[in-house]
Amino acid sequence: MKEQRRIRDYGITIGRMKPGRLNSITDVEGIRVGHVTLNDGEVKTGVTAILPHGGNLFKEKVMAASYVINGFGKSIGTIQIDELGTIETPIILTNTLSVGTACDGIVEYMLSQNDDIGRTTGTVNPIVCECNDGYLNDIRKRRVEKSHVIAAIRSAEVEFEEGSVGAGTGMSCLGLKGGVGTASRVIELDDRNYTLGSLVLSNFGVGEELLIDGIKAGEKIKELLSRSYDEPDRGSIIMIIATDIPLSERQLKRVCKRAVVGLSRTGSFIGNGSGDIVIAFTTANKVKHYEEKDLREIKMLKEDKMDLVFKAAAETIEEAILNSLVCAETTVGRDGHTRHSLKEFIEDIL
Repeated sequence: MKEQRRIRDYGITIGRMKPGRLNSITDVEGIRVGHVTLNDGEVKTGVTAILPHGGNLFKEKVMAASYVINGFGKSIGTIQIDELGTIETPIILTNTLSVGTACDGIVEYMLSQNDDIGRTTGTVNPIVCECNDGYLNDIRKRRVEKSHVIAAIRSAEVEFEEGSVGAGTGMSCLGLKGGVGTASRVIELDDRNYTLGSLVLSNFGVGEELLIDGIKAGEKIKELLSRSYDEPDRGSIIMIIATDIPLSERQLKRVCKRAVVGLSRTGSFIGNGSGDIVIAFTTANKVKHYEEKDLREIKMLKEDKMDLVFKAAAETIEEAILNSLVCAETTVGRDGHTRHSLKEFIEDIL
């Protein structure tokens, strides 16, 4: 998006399902994404905000689930997601040492929007996920501020940049420059089109393991560089899956588990030091904070149609990761550390 050249623009089509209009998580109506990018010398970091809908999230929550593939991570808020099955704030992505600040930023934003929080009703459950961008970013400087979180939320749009932007500014992935990527798929149910979209913050993997639609791209890049760029997998990936299909929290948990399929198709073996976290939500079946009735009705997809959703989740995660790589810019960061963009090599390896 934003006139960036994405993986499909290089002739690579992931999977067989049809993408949405923008091939983005924001093809799910109501979802918006915002960034604040901090790119100054050895500071290569930022904030990315995902808004599940354009209304008041505290008063109108979305049903959700989370899943931990490998738990080397410092996320906030997933315990309550799994207990109550809802999300009630924007989802914030940032670097590992800025999780606390990001939490404060969400709280400040939510309090400004809801006079009742902590007074006439309960508190609020902020959702923050992270990856460690310390290879390129001087993470000890902790440059992310509460104002950056609020600005990312307020700047959220339907069309947004991918790659080296927002929380993805300093991320590394599969030996290359990682970052933010997205993709979507259209699913027909009862003669109506629904959408499933994914957004990733990619910061994982061993360079020589990179796969692009089955091509051993990592090995070819090694040959082009005339050196090994094989390093231990100490990274992470955050995967956000969204849909407008009516699903229960149990079904959303099942969708979360299928993210690992798309992840492995790009070359991940889910390393010991990797934090691989998935959050899925549906914009259908919204849950009112001030529900007047004791009982409420929800719709849910019948189980024998779940394969379509599983397939869409796998395809969008795979394509979102590749978009995060090919949209990223070559970056020189802390102590001269360099991560090359996939776009430097892609014409030679396909």
